[in-house]
Amino acid sequence: MDIESYFISQFSRKYIGDDAAIVDGLIYSKDAFFEGVHFKKEWMTYKEVAQKAMLVNISDAVAMNAQPLYALLSVAMPKNITKQEAKELAQGFKEIANEYGIEIIGGDTIANTKLDITITVISKSKKPLLRKGMKKGDLLAYTGDLGRSIKDLRTLFRGGKIRKDSKFKSPTLRWKFIQKTRKYLHCGMDISDGLFSDLEKLSRFNNLGYKFFHKIPKSIGCSGEEYELLFSFDKRYKTAIIRQAKRTRTKINICAVAQNKRFFNTCKRHHF
Repeated sequence: MDIESYFISQFSRKYIGDDAAIVDGLIYSKDAFFEGVHFKKEWMTYKEVAQKAMLVNISDAVAMNAQPLYALLSVAMPKNITKQEAKELAQGFKEIANEYGIEIIGGDTIANTKLDITITVISKSKKPLLRKGMKKGDLLAYTGDLGRSIKDLRTLFRGGKIRKDSKFKSPTLRWKFIQKTRKYLHCGMDISDGLFSDLEKLSRFNNLGYKFFHKIPKSIGCSGEEYELLFSFDKRYKTAIIRQAKRTRTKINICAVAQNKRFFNTCKRHHF
């Protein structure tokens, strides 16, 4: 057991395990976005940092078919931050919040040596999509194209530049697709740690594994921070899901079928 899993295991699992916790009809999610761990200051503007921090947190709500309502921000800002930079940071938070109908209701700010952000998003859903629910024989699929995020990250580490619309800077959330297909899906989550890593999580939660239709290269399977959707469904609904994917202009990749044998991630773990 890795140190992250060990630490989480020290707490009650009543609400822990999904992309967010469901408590008394509301859905709570929280993510951190820290300088030196998730990004370097020279890679992104303050506005871009705030925008991605919001999108990363909203992604958890979207993956659970939840409508985000409120957000709490905790921002540790460098002591030498200027008013203009602080304004750009605030603009980034507000723009994404407004786009998704979220009201920022409070939080905390402190001085720090670098920029660290944590956000709590409070959402609601009539029919949340959980990680548990996969059945033997289900088809596994993911949205979009994977692999670009890790390529762009390597470019940044080499001192290069990436496009402003890079998924690493501005991930695409599949909000319309999940709304249209929720009734067909058995389980799902967002791809934050990489396809192979998140397939392992679903495997563990459902005590199932996968038979892949074709070999998936590590350049795709190990690419983290993609924020695409990973989900399972009965093969009877394949045509309906493909139809909704076309209507919402969402590319889907049906990659495997669920079977009894467990699946284990072979990629290097992120952050730990």
